[in-house]
Amino acid sequence: MTDLFAPLSFTRGPAMKNRFMLAPLTNLQSYPDGKISDDEHNWLSHRATGGFGLVMTCAAHVQRIGQGFPGQLGVFSDDHLPGLTRLAAAIKADGSLSSVQLHHAGLRSPKELTGEAPVGPSEDAETGTRALSLGEVEQLIEDFIAAAVRAEKAGFDGVELHGAHGYILCAFLSPETNRREDRYGGSLENRARIVFEIIKGVRERTGSGFQLGLRLSPERFGLRFAEQREVTRQMLASGDLDYVDMSLWDSFKAPVEAEFAGRPLIDWFTDLPRGDTRLGVAGKLTTAENCRKALDHGADFVLLGRAAILHHDFPKKVAADPNFHAASLPVTRAHLEAERLGPVFVNYMNTWKGFVVQEEEVEA
Repeated sequence: MTDLFAPLSFTRGPAMKNRFMLAPLTNLQSYPDGKISDDEHNWLSHRATGGFGLVMTCAAHVQRIGQGFPGQLGVFSDDHLPGLTRLAAAIKADGSLSSVQLHHAGLRSPKELTGEAPVGPSEDAETGTRALSLGEVEQLIEDFIAAAVRAEKAGFDGVELHGAHGYILCAFLSPETNRREDRYGGSLENRARIVFEIIKGVRERTGSGFQLGLRLSPERFGLRFAEQREVTRQMLASGDLDYVDMSLWDSFKAPVEAEFAGRPLIDWFTDLPRGDTRLGVAGKLTTAENCRKALDHGADFVLLGRAAILHHDFPKKVAADPNFHAASLPVTRAHLEAERLGPVFVNYMNTWKGFVVQEEEVEA
């Protein structure tokens, strides 16, 4: 049996006390200006109390126009520092590592939310996206780096760059959404350049113990599987990251592209040489058995989303019961409220089909 409770060291900074990381989860609970609310503070700090080795915030936008959701946490202004500082201290007080996920929604920024057309590597008629100028790309890189510096100032152990799910860094990686003809477009090397330059800048301007991770996804949003595997290989080999977080949707499903369908998604990434860089996976890990299975397949740690929403203390429950399963869906609003989801977050989960018991079901 793989030990989910063995500590996990990183090249930089402190070790995780176990192999459970809270996945960065959209929850819509912060204020319109990006300042953290008590509901979001409580949701995150309660996961530290529940035993997660690392607690990561939701995607926090690094530019005002990069907002992707109402009630999204911000990290683009020093005005956000008081709330972030309080959160980092609360997470660390319970023995968990703390991280801010740095994000820009890019093509997926709703105009009705930001008041401006979304921006991306190239123009996109379907979403109304305008292409960033070269100067704006350079400013975007600077704003990611500045957000990391801000997170370190707030007392977080590290940050994770959101390079997945069609958001702006992912859009640069995709040959479908990146049709630039300058040094940030064309070849895979050029399309990945923005990510490497952000990583370099964060390393140069934060302390030697500051942790840096990167979230990648291998499929959808115009991505090519072979290219994403190559980018992951380069990232793992570079030594500049402490970990790569692979968002797989379903860790053990076969890749969509027929050429790679012969083995599960997770195996295409855990077999890559990684040196001292750690590799985590996310995707339908809601039982103790599947978490162990992910480690058996070569992952260093697991990132939990749904299981962490359902149980703030999922790690402690697994420690007490090696056969633990997350609660079956749907669950009641009262269940989610007891797990420290605020009213807005509960309403958001109610939009996920089959997640929350509907009123007519309660009456019946």
